[in-house]
Amino acid sequence: MTGTDAALSRAAWRKSRRSGSGNQCVEVAQAGPVRAIRNSREPEGGKLVVDIDTFRSLIDQVKDGTYDL
Repeated sequence: MTGTDAALSRAAWRKSRRSGSGNQCVEVAQAGPVRAIRNSREPEGGKLVVDIDTFRSLIDQVKDGTYDL
């Protein structure tokens, strides 16, 4: 188990306040110097782990509508 894996096993995952009551959400967690992103429907599945600058950039792009469908 890597240091990041150990940190993720203790991470407090959260989803957006704007999410509905179902499990169709993206969850995020802080794990030391990185942020992790996962699908709430599959919490034991894969996780995307990025550094804080990449995470901030992603959030800015989402807020700007870059990924609106």
